[in-house]
Amino acid sequence: LTLKELLEAGAHFGHQTRRWNPRMKPFIFEEKNGLYIIDLAKTLDQLKKAVACIQTTIGQEKSILFVGTKKQAKQIIREAAIECGEFFASERWLGGMLTNMATIRNSVKTLNRIELDLEASNSGLTKKELALLAKRHRKLLNNLEGVRRMNSLPGLLIVIDPGY
Repeated sequence: LTLKELLEAGAHFGHQTRRWNPRMKPFIFEEKNGLYIIDLAKTLDQLKKAVACIQTTIGQEKSILFVGTKKQAKQIIREAAIECGEFFASERWLGGMLTNMATIRNSVKTLNRIELDLEASNSGLTKKELALLAKRHRKLLNNLEGVRRMNSLPGLLIVIDPGY
């Protein structure tokens, strides 16, 4: 990755000046036409640090959890995590996902049990009960799909565009 590639990708365009976050001041190059222009040299340095951190985590054989729930990022995060064989949360961050793994594991067990019930063709459930079960299945799958196989805390959490 080079400065030229970052510039061509438009990585230097920041938020509008009215959406100012003082913690970003060291990374802002200038203000132009009501937009902040990001210092790409500092961005490149920070990206290199991030890559080194990711490589260290992978080298220690720890897992990574990608998180991003914004509409623009959901699909990209999901695809990238699946391609890397890592975990993701792209629909909704569930409370306790890191601090209360037991509850998340119980939700995954519930999801698995519902799938078994739905697969059983002669489960003796009414049409309405099946519809309610299918609805609950969709909701659980939507929220837990990316963390379904996560049995322990991830070694690294990558949050894309926080504060949404």
